[in-house]
Amino acid sequence: MLKKILVFIICLAPLMQYSQDFSESWTGYFSYLDIKDISQGTNKIYGASENAIFIYDTQTKNIKELSTIHGLSGEIISTINYVEEKGLLLIGFEEGLIQIYDELNNDFVFVIDIINKLTIPADKKRITHFNVYDDYVYISTGFGVLLYDIAAFEFGDTYFLGLNGAQSKVNQTCVFEGYLYAATDTGLYRGDLDNSNLISFEEWENISLNNWIGVQVVGNSLFGASIDNRVYEINNNTSAELTNYSSEILGFRSFRDRLVTNTRNDVFVYSEAFNTLAQISRSIDFDVDFTKSTIFENDELYIGTTGSKSNGKPGHGILKTTLNNVLIFEEIHPESPLLNSFFEIKISGKEIWGVHGGYSSRYAWSGGLRRSGISHFLDEEWNNIVYDTIQSKVETPYFLSHISVNPFDSGQVYISSYFSGLIDINNKNIINIYNQDNSTINPFINNFYLTSASNYNNDVLWVLNGRTDRPLNKFLNGSWTSFDFSGLIADPQSNLGFSNIIFDDFDNLFFGSFNYGLIGFNENNGTPLLKNISGEEKNMPSDIVNVVTLDKRNQLWIGTNLGLRVLYNISNFFDDDNIRVEEIIIEEDGVAKELLFQQSIVDIEVDGSNNKWIGTADSGLFYFSSDGQKTIFHFTKDNSPLPSNSINDVLLDEVNGVVYIATSRGLVSFLSGGSGPLEDLESTFVYPNPVRPTFNIVDEKVKIKDISENVNIKITDIEGNLVAEAQSRTNQRYRGFNLEIDGGTAYWNGKNMANNIVASGVYLIMLSDLDSFETKVLKLMVVR
Repeated sequence: MLKKILVFIICLAPLMQYSQDFSESWTGYFSYLDIKDISQGTNKIYGASENAIFIYDTQTKNIKELSTIHGLSGEIISTINYVEEKGLLLIGFEEGLIQIYDELNNDFVFVIDIINKLTIPADKKRITHFNVYDDYVYISTGFGVLLYDIAAFEFGDTYFLGLNGAQSKVNQTCVFEGYLYAATDTGLYRGDLDNSNLISFEEWENISLNNWIGVQVVGNSLFGASIDNRVYEINNNTSAELTNYSSEILGFRSFRDRLVTNTRNDVFVYSEAFNTLAQISRSIDFDVDFTKSTIFENDELYIGTTGSKSNGKPGHGILKTTLNNVLIFEEIHPESPLLNSFFEIKISGKEIWGVHGGYSSRYAWSGGLRRSGISHFLDEEWNNIVYDTIQSKVETPYFLSHISVNPFDSGQVYISSYFSGLIDINNKNIINIYNQDNSTINPFINNFYLTSASNYNNDVLWVLNGRTDRPLNKFLNGSWTSFDFSGLIADPQSNLGFSNIIFDDFDNLFFGSFNYGLIGFNENNGTPLLKNISGEEKNMPSDIVNVVTLDKRNQLWIGTNLGLRVLYNISNFFDDDNIRVEEIIIEEDGVAKELLFQQSIVDIEVDGSNNKWIGTADSGLFYFSSDGQKTIFHFTKDNSPLPSNSINDVLLDEVNGVVYIATSRGLVSFLSGGSGPLEDLESTFVYPNPVRPTFNIVDEKVKIKDISENVNIKITDIEGNLVAEAQSRTNQRYRGFNLEIDGGTAYWNGKNMANNIVASGVYLIMLSDLDSFETKVLKLMVVR
């Protein structure tokens, strides 16, 4: 047995990686409402949510966020511990990853030894607790205790405390009177720290065979907590029961002469003699579960909370109270959406709307979240609408899944409940619910509605409703109309659902389906046209279409659960019986391959340069050139701040050149730099101006903003010599041009026709709109 242990230790060589800070181009919108763990310093509180951390300064009240944007892993956090004397925050994760945050250098180190260890089952790699003693950290895991030298950043011995030295979960450790105590699933153990042979299981004493969840030192006393909700005082080899709670102990920790324990409903503070100093119970205003708690010398108590997905209640971050007045709470957390997992997002001006309900890839309720609210971001604040508020007006607002914002009134928002109908919200007030009583939206059975995607075409709202004979609904000027699909879908139950709706310039509607591929529809003056493209004979890789998008060349991009297809000509969609979709063939390492072969594609967005952002179910986010032949970016959780490779939704803010990416573990945005073109050149400007010697013109580039859609740009020196030239539809971004155009923004790298950086001087930027013949001249000063 000893030989096996030694081999294991040798294999745990220091495997570290340093993180990258992405805050220059990325922004995170993580939820900090559900707290997994808390740690403290003299004047700081560290609160860990699902996959992000915030630091609260108890004196200045300032809050700092740490997320994937700053280098934190996007995995699920299990425990944290702040080592103030070293300025380090230890972060443990469910899958065995450890990160160390250096607050002085504002940097993260990844410790990946446990993740890479093949002899440890995946379900035992969870980091459960950090105990810092001298220069060492005793790391409790699902398989044993690891000794880690925090100064040298390397592992030492490993202690297996299961039966006969087997792997067993250790929940917590502490050092008391020269012994290391370990609370494990198989008992409470202690080992003499002066014993150099603690890697041998025989050198450990078993004090109790109970399943122990915690062990803590309070002054000169030692206390333990068991799985059956009891707290004991530990004295040598005996344990004496002190109390028995009616519910599960979730938090068990000490601070000097205080012991703090908490269940879901209560927090108890005890003295060293185990006298009850306070009991804090959750209130009506903060009706949430408690998770972990900590206390300061001044008797300020900080309590982590978590919401309940079963009843739709959000957490409240950290609640601060004092032992002098346990009825008063202060809510502490950064601005947060209700949850991390967004099913769909919509942008309206500077507002973000998001819903979290959804459904499965097979349009089943089992894959969604029954009770959740609406996350709403406005003026740098989240003004969320919680589930209880919606339920007060709508009886069963389950599975909130899709959003449409009125393009003529941003205060009016329609939310699809994939259970109850279409909810009308005006200025955050719940106005109405549309169902069979007041609209053409019908249930598929009893009173169960499968109201899904919706979209505006000018002032007309179109809404899809699954598994009914008339699934397409039109809402205009207060009147509803529905359209019969039985000529295409004879049995409405044979098609589980529909994807997003888009429109072309001729009022044709296109959307995907679960079993009938791509569907096109046109009202046709009262004689509707309805047609689909499906099957191998049409070159469809699957009849399950997740998303359809029309690009700027009127080419229809189709994302299925098994790959990508393009319909290059939609003008004769309803007339041509031989119409086929095409795959995109690329060359990779000299081999011809199908682009995104058998990938499950969940969203496709088109930017100002007609390039494509494509989100996938499990491979992250791709950014392709307009024809798909060049991969410009491929963002994953390993090379970017994406907290997950599972993309739920992608949205472009073309005005500001921002890409919003909703994943299963959080919402982030990327400043792509592009923007939407304007109708004229009146507002066009160039920056920076002047270009100073400190500006990295080659990499950061001069930007010519707010140009029109089809423009020619010439840059000349003051003598009229041509320096650079580009046209919107030719010199597009990411194709290697010195002057390139991305929608409403042009980029110049400061190089001339000979590919040399230009000299200091005044340069003229001459713009000409090729459609309207409008012209404009800008002056740019370059100083080198």
